[in-house]
Order: sequence, then C-alpha cells, then structure tokens
Amino acid sequence: MNQWPDSSRGREGRGSGASRPDPTRVMPHTSAPSVPPQSRGPGQGSGYGGGPGHDAGYGRPHDGYDSGYNEGQVYGGGRGGNRGDYGDRPRPDWRRRTKWTLITLVVVVLAWSIGTYFWADSKLRREVDLSIVEDRPEAGDGTNYLIVGSDSREGMSDEEKKELHTGGPTDEGRTDSIMILHVGSNGNTMISLPRDSNVEVPSYTGSESGKHYPAQGRQTKINATYAEDGPELLVRTVEHNTGLKIDHYAEIGFGGFAKIVDAVGGVEMDIPRDIKDEKSGADLQKGKQTLDGRQALAFVRTRYALPGSDLDRTKNQQKFLSALANQTATPSTVLNPFKLYPTMGAGLDTLKVDKDMSLWNVASMFWAMKGVSGGDGKSMNMPIAGNAPNGNLQWDKAKVKKLVSQLNNDEKVTVTSDR
Repeated sequence: MNQWPDSSRGREGRGSGASRPDPTRVMPHTSAPSVPPQSRGPGQGSGYGGGPGHDAGYGRPHDGYDSGYNEGQVYGGGRGGNRGDYGDRPRPDWRRRTKWTLITLVVVVLAWSIGTYFWADSKLRREVDLSIVEDRPEAGDGTNYLIVGSDSREGMSDEEKKELHTGGPTDEGRTDSIMILHVGSNGNTMISLPRDSNVEVPSYTGSESGKHYPAQGRQTKINATYAEDGPELLVRTVEHNTGLKIDHYAEIGFGGFAKIVDAVGGVEMDIPRDIKDEKSGADLQKGKQTLDGRQALAFVRTRYALPGSDLDRTKNQQKFLSALANQTATPSTVLNPFKLYPTMGAGLDTLKVDKDMSLWNVASMFWAMKGVSGGDGKSMNMPIAGNAPNGNLQWDKAKVKKLVSQLNNDEKVTVTSDR
C-alpha cells in the first residue's frame, strides 16, 4: 500500500522520478524484527552509533536510512566519536602526567643527593683536633686549608706497598707534600712548603699525651714535626713560622691517593721531560699521557730525577692536583653514580680531616684546586732565600711576611717564589 503522494506531483527537478513526501502526512509505525545483540557485527549498533552503510539494529547493509531507534547504547562511544581513538576511555591528560613525572624525578634526585651527602659525610675521618693548638694567630679574610700528602702505609697490603714503591713498613709516616690553599674573593692561591724547609719548633701540647712541651729554639725540617707529634704539631709549626691561621686540615695517604686516580679512570698529564727514578718507581716518557694510580703516585713523589729536586717536585704536585680536580669535579663524574661513589669511597676512606670540617668544606677545597693553575688563581712555592746553616731550605722572611699580609687581607697575591 503506497501512501506517498503521486510522483507526478511536486517534482523539484533533482532527478527523474524523484518525489518529496507530504510533510502533513504521518508515516505509520512498523516494528522491525529484533535481532539479538550478539548476532551483530562490529560497528552495527542500532542507534546513531551504527556506522554508515549498516542497518540500524538488523546487522545488514541498506541504503543509508536510519530509523533512529536506540536500544540504550551511549551515543558517540564508537570509534571516531568526540573521544578520538580511545573508545570509551577519556583522552589522557598529558600536561598532568608530565607534571607528576617531573615531580617524581625531582623527589628521586633530591632523595639520592641527600642520601649521598650523609653517606659521604659519615665516612669522613675527623681525627685532627685543632682545639689543642696553642697561641693561634688572628684569622684573616678567606679560608686557609693545610693539605698534606703523607707517606703513611695505613691499610695497604705488603703487595700494594711493593707495587707502589712506598718503602719502609711503618704506618706512621712523614709528609711527602705540604700545601696551603687560600680560598678568597681575589683568586685562590696554592703555596707549597718544601719538606726540607727550615722551621723553628714552637711550644706545643702533645696530641695524645696532653703534655706541654716548652719552646727550646730548636730548628728542624718542617716534615719532621709531623713525625714528632702528628697533624696538630704540624699546624702549630706552620702558624708559628708564618703568622697565617689554618682554618681546616686535610690529609691523604699513599693508598688513598692511588685509589682516587684509578677510580676516575686516570688523569691526563703533559710530562715535560722523561722521568726515571728507582726510589719512587717513576718510569715516564715525555709528552701527554694518562697516568693510572701507580704512575701518578710515582710522579708526585719523584724528586731525585728532577733538576730542582724538591722544589720541582712541589710544582709537579700542584699541577697534578689541579688536573685531578679539573677532571673529577665535572658533571660526568658528579652526576654518574657509577663513577661518583667509587671516587668518593676511595678518597674518603683514607682522608683525615679536622673535627670541624664538613663535607661541604671538603667539596669547596677540592673545587678551589681547579682554579689554581689558571685564571685568577696562583700556584707557587714558599719564597726561598737559600740554605740555613743546618743545610735546610731557608725561607725569605721579607717575602713571606708580605705574602701572609696579602692572604690575610684577601688581596691579589703579587709575591713570587723567584729569588
């Protein structure tokens, strides 16, 4: 039964045989046979969610007509709806995810940094008591570190002693190198005190016995005071003979020095001449090369194979420490736990410091070494006037006085070690 108007009425010219329904007439409702949902294929919904070219509710192709009947499906839930390619899932909030990722990363880095700090701080050997040092000079501007490289064999096996050519069996040792590092606003200055420097032994209180020893006007080599009563007497002697107050003390032995160098993968140095020394074990060729721990220790200990003996050795020590600091205090080491922990562990196990020295002070000291060979920094020997009557090296008192004044006032150092 055809209830549409005659096709001959109201042609619009859109094509032959096309007719329009009468809007005033109502199309009777006809119900379609129900099809179980499970028999429908993908995308064959009964409402607006059904894709084009499929029957609404019948699951078979048709000519595009949709009855509009809906069995309860949520509109727009299919692919291509306003939720993009995620179906019924909400679109991810990438800004929120990025924010929480960054927050998590910051928390992890912060926790790692704090943990590392307290771990390293707990390993510092605060064994030097500067509070027992008597008659101390007034403090000047800036910070003064007394840095000591001792020939202590502490913690070394017999095999290591032999390999590193440390000699003797004692664990007490003497000082192979003594340096004052001044950290100030007008550049950092490193001053080596040759081990054969002639000094006056002042009155002091024994670090272990607590006994007071009055001054006797005795003259000796500066490194002998360390052997006599350890770091405290060495600090007392340096302050007495210079008038410069030492704020912090740091000392490392043979074994620790070699381990630090090995932990950072060696240190590149430009050796100015061939060096061969049986006493230190040095056998180095001229030119650029990377020194491992054993070679580095031999290099900084060598003096008999050098024209200037101990004065040339102190210059090599300064160059090496600066190169070590420049190579170690870098992002590739500090931000890499696989290099940072071995390096810190190797150094802190044998590093002796004063009781008031913090890990921050240690880091500041090491960082300051980077600049002593260039820029506003300066490295030098304590000015020498000649030899004392006992054969030791005699300091130039006038130059030493001027040098100490410049350091105390944190002025740019103009004094040189040239005679």
